[in-house]
Amino acid sequence: MSMSLRVVVPPHPLIGHWLTLLRDQDTPTPLFATAMAELGRWLTYEALRDWLPHRRVELQTPLAPSEGSVIDPAAPLLAIPMLRAGLGLWEGARTVLPTALVAHVGYGSDAGLAPGSAAPLCYLDGLPAEIGATTGVLVFEPLVGAATNLLALLERLEAQGVTGRRVRVISALAAAPGLKSLGERFAELTIYAGCIDAELDSRQRILPGLGDAEARLFGTLPRLTSPGAVAGSGQPA
Repeated sequence: MSMSLRVVVPPHPLIGHWLTLLRDQDTPTPLFATAMAELGRWLTYEALRDWLPHRRVELQTPLAPSEGSVIDPAAPLLAIPMLRAGLGLWEGARTVLPTALVAHVGYGSDAGLAPGSAAPLCYLDGLPAEIGATTGVLVFEPLVGAATNLLALLERLEAQGVTGRRVRVISALAAAPGLKSLGERFAELTIYAGCIDAELDSRQRILPGLGDAEARLFGTLPRLTSPGAVAGSGQPA
């Protein structure tokens, strides 16, 4: 793994609490959705701590002149929830960033190809035609397993001139193999994750992981795809 890749696992007890609920197989769908949203909110808060642009202002309190800091509107933010499970993280993050622009992006894989060789297919591309030079980009990808879908999105952003420190990724859970791939390709990337798991199984699922994030978030059965079908982003990713 490139030493330049920055992976931050904030040591906040609430982050650990909500991640534990996500991992527990007995957590019901409504509570799972709440846990995903809360994790998105806390991780986004941590990711913005040293990144959100701000400026000093002078003001008048009811009693005396003072100074303060406000978010700089000249440097907008673009939030990219990766469908469909990324919507769970964004549900909480939007309370922290109510004015952020939003672009939904969905990647799947061709189930007719052999496991591990499936190229990501973009089934929904909501990226704007142009992304401003001062725009910061936050990507919400709940599971960074093999990181195939995330790599595809980052390459799309790179083609539009969005690279390096302008991009941060919010993830509930990341796996070491996917982080290695990301570090080799995008050395300046910063990722905020609830935890890092060590390995993937033969189907590229994170171990111990939390299962199929999309199915558990929306209360659907795990997908049974037929050859040639395009599956959404749940597990693996």
